[in-house]
Amino acid sequence: MLITMNRMNSPVVLFAVLLGLAMPAPALAQAKGNGRITDAEINAAVERVAPAMIELRHQVHQHPELSNREFETSKLVAERLRGLRLDVQTGIAHTGVVGVLKGAKPGPIIAVRSELDALPVTEESTLPFKSTVRTTYNGQDVGVAHACGHDIHIAAILGVATVLASMREQLTGTVIFVFQPAEEGPPVGEEGGAALMLKEGLYGKLKPEAVFGMHSLGTVDVGQFHYALGAMAASDSNFELTFHGKQAHAAFPQESIDPVVMAAEAVMELQTIRTRNLAPSDTAVLSVSTIHSGVRVNITPDLATLSGTIRTFDDEVDAKIERRMGEIVQSIAQGNGGSAETKFYDRCPVLVNNPALTKRSLPALERAAGAANVTLAPPVMAADDFAEFGKVAPEFFFTLGTQKPGTVSGINHAKNFVADDSSIPLGMRAMTYVLVDYLQTQAMQ
Repeated sequence: MLITMNRMNSPVVLFAVLLGLAMPAPALAQAKGNGRITDAEINAAVERVAPAMIELRHQVHQHPELSNREFETSKLVAERLRGLRLDVQTGIAHTGVVGVLKGAKPGPIIAVRSELDALPVTEESTLPFKSTVRTTYNGQDVGVAHACGHDIHIAAILGVATVLASMREQLTGTVIFVFQPAEEGPPVGEEGGAALMLKEGLYGKLKPEAVFGMHSLGTVDVGQFHYALGAMAASDSNFELTFHGKQAHAAFPQESIDPVVMAAEAVMELQTIRTRNLAPSDTAVLSVSTIHSGVRVNITPDLATLSGTIRTFDDEVDAKIERRMGEIVQSIAQGNGGSAETKFYDRCPVLVNNPALTKRSLPALERAAGAANVTLAPPVMAADDFAEFGKVAPEFFFTLGTQKPGTVSGINHAKNFVADDSSIPLGMRAMTYVLVDYLQTQAMQ
């Protein structure tokens, strides 16, 4: 998942934010002597825990693992959660880990999510802990890197668990820490991600009444937060198009039915869906991301495949795109004397922030970073299967800048994406504020 917005922050403001100097807090959060967890207590705990979480981030970053293959990452997370005396369950959706922290005081049940997986990206950075891992993905030799900031999320959410575990005697209610595999999508032919966690009974025994999550913004400075009221991120529908032709010697094109030509036509023709089949007011993206065909320059192949993604904010728009894609693909195949198949898979719904939950969570973000650094932002075409958890309970999802001020990072999923360590304590503090505010205010109602 990635989200990019405008970049703006000064080192002075950042320094003040990280030291907790720009955090006016309501009397409720700062109350002393009433057994409640205060902002000051959270700040002290974050300062104490952050160095260890930053070191953990370095370890995770240096040893990234792809979707549904997060074996060592999940072991590390499970060990840390057990060390905090949480109730831990492993093996959900292949490599998922869940830790349950029960406070000493009765109260609401809520959940917070982090992802575990990395991407098939060869990292280009000067970080001393950069990834040099390589593996095979879809038959190709690839680098592996945390090019979407999931290592930041793992460290920050484990940091939140560590902070709250140290306050369990004061904690009201229960927090479910969900470490989810395959947020970037499972390998072709496999199930995975949030949908599989739910299918396998993630909330079978404990059902949260609210679910929280956050994500890195690669091109936005540390200290900045973004949120949305309503739609935050788009739906995602992946597709695979297969064209069948007739193999022949490349010197005798008249003897072949060329699937490469069909694929080339499809790449261009599919773009007319956006410009000629949808209304100008419809928001959608259709991207062809892979093309595979052939093994030798003097052989016209008999097969070509395309794959890509569709992003929308409207199920009806998505359905229209998929229908029209099928028509175009079949028409091209028939016109060339071949045949074709169209497959859609790994659909992810629109991520929608619950407006009421969002509004009640904003004061916590504003205390964590300063109101001027918390921005209402438009929804983006990135997708995140955190949206699946919104089918279970109201959800609130926000984003934190991870670009070191004064530097330039590539966008999420790029080989030059670089997230700065300083985003970790800020993310820890923000999420802890959000969770504690919800638990303590809800318990009073």
